[in-house]
Amino acid sequence: MSNTPEHPELSALAPATVVVAAGRPDREQGGHVNASIPMNSTYVSRGVITSGELSYARGDNDAWHPFEEALAALECGGGEPGAGIVFSSGMAAIAAVFSLVPDGGTLVLPRHAYQAGMVLARQMSERHGVTLRYVDIADTDAILAALDGADLLLVESPTNPMLEVADLPAVLGAARDAGVRSVVDNTFATPLGQRPLEYGADIVLHSVTKYLAGHSDVVLGALVTRDAELAATLREHRTLHGAIAGPFEVWLALRGLRTLALRFDRAQANAAELARRLVDHPEVAEVRHPSLPGDPGHARAKAQMNGFGAIIGVRPKARAGSGDQVRRADAVVDAVRLWLPATSLGGVDSTLERRRRWGTEATTVPEDLLRLSVGIEDVEDLWADLDLALRA
Repeated sequence: MSNTPEHPELSALAPATVVVAAGRPDREQGGHVNASIPMNSTYVSRGVITSGELSYARGDNDAWHPFEEALAALECGGGEPGAGIVFSSGMAAIAAVFSLVPDGGTLVLPRHAYQAGMVLARQMSERHGVTLRYVDIADTDAILAALDGADLLLVESPTNPMLEVADLPAVLGAARDAGVRSVVDNTFATPLGQRPLEYGADIVLHSVTKYLAGHSDVVLGALVTRDAELAATLREHRTLHGAIAGPFEVWLALRGLRTLALRFDRAQANAAELARRLVDHPEVAEVRHPSLPGDPGHARAKAQMNGFGAIIGVRPKARAGSGDQVRRADAVVDAVRLWLPATSLGGVDSTLERRRRWGTEATTVPEDLLRLSVGIEDVEDLWADLDLALRA
């Protein structure tokens, strides 16, 4: 896509418009409205390969470009150009980022974050001598102290699954001043909720599987950076490690992206309303959602986010003689009929799970914590099902 007179200037558009307008084909008479799905493993190619030339689909693939352009426009505000890089999964994108840490280097990371990424970090520590410095992502002073001599700072905000909120301007600015590369996992917030590059992040990370694609039908990941040299390094990792996405999956993600603003607005509104009701529920001991005035992350989220996201943390209240809290939380999952017991999030459907059922989840996550990913269903139907399950 190009910003020719036939295309709107993306920097002048609201993000809710950019999700619809970005990554479109050029407007030619009789041309396509939507991006096509080129199904090629190789391309016609003679002579010496030049930079930017398509030759073999593992190195570059024109099926990826519309989605990559649209995501970069969203994360960069449609103004200053950036590079979007799609991967075969969110974990493939995480692995590419972690590859920037040299053997014997130091990685600063949240004590609570996506658990598969934490497993990979521990393997790096065991096999490559990487020092891991875990921090409470809400503790700015602890993060600043951990940056000394570090190679990479990983930030999740809000965190998965504890919903802690980092002071992004402070920690990302400090990382830049210290010469430490920073990456922000923006999966929970999406580019509509916050744009970490504007706060000084070097890289933004997404599990495209979640909100961006939004329909629980693809597995993809992506990175966005404004640094051309860094983008080239990350693309080279993708090529050499074969972490490439299929054309049809990327096309589905682009189609899902078109409705992101509508889906995310509805899901956030539903989540805020459910969180408000859950606070007063007689069978609930604790609720975490940044929209709640009493939530520890409320003030920061209100200052640096557009909305509060659609993930809720809930701990059911103990009942006399009911046994341990794990069984209590599992009973809620077993009792729902509309909510889906499932591990993923960010789709149109509402899902929930007890996070510590995963043996690799951080031990500081309460064993009875339920993570709720709120979808776009009618909020009264969601409430009726959840209320009944909590009381059952």
